[in-house]
Amino acid sequence: MELGLEDRRVLVTGASRGIGRTIAEMYAREGAALAICARNAESVREAESELRAAGAKVYAEAVDVSDPTALRGFVSAAAAAMDGLDVVVSNASPGSVTGDDAWEISARGDLRALAILAEAATPYLEKSDMASIVAISSTSAFDTDFPSGPTAFAAMKAAILQHAGALARSLAPKGIRVNTVSPGPILFEGGAWDAVRSSRPEVFDKVLDRLPLGRFGRREEVADAVAFLTSARASYCTGVNLVVDGGMLSRVQH
Repeated sequence: MELGLEDRRVLVTGASRGIGRTIAEMYAREGAALAICARNAESVREAESELRAAGAKVYAEAVDVSDPTALRGFVSAAAAAMDGLDVVVSNASPGSVTGDDAWEISARGDLRALAILAEAATPYLEKSDMASIVAISSTSAFDTDFPSGPTAFAAMKAAILQHAGALARSLAPKGIRVNTVSPGPILFEGGAWDAVRSSRPEVFDKVLDRLPLGRFGRREEVADAVAFLTSARASYCTGVNLVVDGGMLSRVQH
């Protein structure tokens, strides 16, 4: 299926490792130009070097997305380097933080980061003929019990769904589509579920037993969902939350 992503200008946050890195690699294979960021400068440079070695055009910068000034500056610099933007993927997240500051950290690094990223990118995206924003949420956003119960991470991922849905309505007249992808349990070396497999094998096995497909998901399966939603093949999809969870959630999608 031709996705129409070749020569598109794509910005991905949190793209030095994990799912974000796989998303960036997917766009590189599709022939897109890339702007990537993450907090760790060394990791960003390594990702930039490897993506360029694979033939991609890459603009890279070390950015903490919880810093509004730095995030806005990155969007402007990325748009200047690529002569515009077509696709924005809000992937960076502080993850499952704990402690007294967890709510504030999650709000800044997940919800506010998406809001500012979308706001900063809109003037560039509205000039594109295939403008799209995808925010990465989580099945934790709408599963109130499993596997961790109430967390700041889950609450902020739920807020991302609401804000992305509101953005989809407000930005549609500008020709900008906004969708979300909600991964379930995704297993890869060095990832959160890899750590659970080592530290809490009983939780790992409990989750595995709940997966109708009988396995954990792969990073590439999340990246493919993002690719579809930002492609020409999904040109009539906006306000969609695409769940990638192997059937884990026992609910009717609506």
